[in-house]
Amino acid sequence: MSGLSRNGSVEPNETESLLGNGSRSTSQHRHMSYKNERHWTHWPLHVAHLTWYTLARDYTNVLLVFVPLGIIAGALGWDSTAIFTLNFFAIIPLASMLSFATEELAATMGQALGGLMNATFGNAVELIVSIVALKENQIRVVQASMLGSILSNILLVLGCCFFIGGLRHQEQVFNSTVASTMSSLMTVSSASLIIPATLYASLSSAQNSDTARHNILILSHGTAIILLILYVMYLYFQLKSHANLFEEAVIEGDPENQDGAEEEEEEHLLNPWSACVVLVVVTVLVAICADYLVGSIDSMVQKTGMSRTFIGLVLIPIVGNAAEHVTAVVVAYKNKMDLAIGVAIGSSLQIALFVTPFLVILGWIMDVEMTLHFQTFETVAFFISGLVVTYLIQDGKSNYLEGGLCLGMYLILGLAFFVYPDNVDDTAVLGPLTGN
Repeated sequence: MSGLSRNGSVEPNETESLLGNGSRSTSQHRHMSYKNERHWTHWPLHVAHLTWYTLARDYTNVLLVFVPLGIIAGALGWDSTAIFTLNFFAIIPLASMLSFATEELAATMGQALGGLMNATFGNAVELIVSIVALKENQIRVVQASMLGSILSNILLVLGCCFFIGGLRHQEQVFNSTVASTMSSLMTVSSASLIIPATLYASLSSAQNSDTARHNILILSHGTAIILLILYVMYLYFQLKSHANLFEEAVIEGDPENQDGAEEEEEEHLLNPWSACVVLVVVTVLVAICADYLVGSIDSMVQKTGMSRTFIGLVLIPIVGNAAEHVTAVVVAYKNKMDLAIGVAIGSSLQIALFVTPFLVILGWIMDVEMTLHFQTFETVAFFISGLVVTYLIQDGKSNYLEGGLCLGMYLILGLAFFVYPDNVDDTAVLGPLTGN
């Protein structure tokens, strides 16, 4: 889909439609000028122009000022609230930059490999934050951030898409076959959390806690491997064997560009080497900010009274998914619901089928007992949310009322998790896995 990127930024040709035809000549002149600049032999000036265009492409980059402030705050040991807040806002533009660099690099690798790149690095911020938390044995934060990312995408983002799009269009349609496939995968991923919870409830009455913990670890490790295999199958299904379904969805979602969809070619700012440099630099910055962010959570919990579950389930997903949220809502407002569904539910599938199982395997390697056994309330919340979304998207149509239902469900869960303490049902987290 030309004009929009997954990171929430608006590409040049999309900017023209937002600003009106009067800006078209200016935008074209700018990119023709930049195209000529790429051949300049004065590389310092070329780098300066490249940096400017990279930073100016997305409005969220104004928040980059928080990156040095957050790092300074963490290095000098400022107040934990200041460290958490500054690094919280610092990661938002870094997430946008990371997604942009990934897309620029993936564009040169072909459809299959490029899709794999986007799938792998699409949720890189959540993955980096979770790896840092896993290293510090903050299992509650890791589990809550994974669940929170899924819930925020399938309820908050999808709800905003349905609601905002429904305010402009009485009824919006999307590819029900693709939506049904995604909802089926989401059902399988929710079952992967329900089965460990029910198994532990059965084992706890027949075995001691150590034996039950060992058996849950075996189940989690095996389930994680199976989910990763299913994710690879899904990628092959989407990018190769049944790519026509997804490509058809994109064309149907953008009828204005249907005739020229094959001929139009996006203008890419970064060559592969430049994209790799940006990817490495931004990843390092995200890791530093995430380290300070996670390190300040304990003090934040003590000072504010917020639980680790609420921080991981509500606040951290906002950081990693902010750019995707904007993208999905913008395309839904333009009646491109197939793309909006792909961004919202597709990101949830990446978390459920790739990131979470990967963290379980990584914990296995690091000798950290990260399992797929979430607390009972979290598991039920995930299952009910998936059930609601499945019912809403199965007919291939949406309106603002369905968006309101998703948003209402998310707010109810948000209130519930706000008053839900970390020490409830500690045995459901297998004792020491609370991360306290």
